[in-house]
Amino acid sequence: MIEAGDTAVPAGPGVIVVGRFPLASGQWISPHSHTHHQLAWTRSGVLSVAVGDSYWVLPPARALWLPAGVVHRTGATRDAVLCGLYFDPERCALDWAEPTAVGVDGLLAQLFGYLAREELADDARLRAEAVVLDLLRPLPALPIDVPLPVDERVRAVADALLADPSDSRSLEAHARSAGVSRRTLTRLFVRDTGMSFDRWRTHMRLRAALPLLAEGRPVSQAAHAVGYATPSAFLAAFRRTVGTSPGRYLNGDLDA
Repeated sequence: MIEAGDTAVPAGPGVIVVGRFPLASGQWISPHSHTHHQLAWTRSGVLSVAVGDSYWVLPPARALWLPAGVVHRTGATRDAVLCGLYFDPERCALDWAEPTAVGVDGLLAQLFGYLAREELADDARLRAEAVVLDLLRPLPALPIDVPLPVDERVRAVADALLADPSDSRSLEAHARSAGVSRRTLTRLFVRDTGMSFDRWRTHMRLRAALPLLAEGRPVSQAAHAVGYATPSAFLAAFRRTVGTSPGRYLNGDLDA
């Protein structure tokens, strides 16, 4: 875990200040917030951002808007350089109140790099910022939530599954390992997470597969890694839960 350190954003001539932070695979920046709105993006690799129980996977084709003051963690599932665009709330026309996924096409990616140039003249910077703000469009894709249980017995089961999403043990087997009855574990799972055990495990598996797919792994490999016997079973579970295919989800297109 990397300590966030000073989260203050330096002043700039316009609305946007750009920062760059290398992240190795598996590295996470500790929970923190900013006085400015942030747009988190990477040109290569795969970023992940967690806000409470919500978790976004960010390949280069998407970024995440984080409103000022929202506590979050940012990490990389593959070596990446976090490009953080920080927007002054006092001067920014956008006021999205919730974390929001944003599509990043070639033009927007080029503008991010352009605004990172230190020698850029103020008037040129202001013109580019206006284009960036005009291009930011929210994606319909929502995060796949995996609420963490509070009860230590349920948390032990959840931790075991998070450590190995392919764990195929039944609810009854997990209940025995936690020292409770199947009925008690069922009740506690719903109470702590708002989901049944099966639904929670499905969400957990789908979320665990997304970074693998965002890295370009084959569906068959990702499906096997998170406990599905066949790619078709994984794809059916994804479509049933999310309403679209993994590829469309990662690209922000939720149309069937």
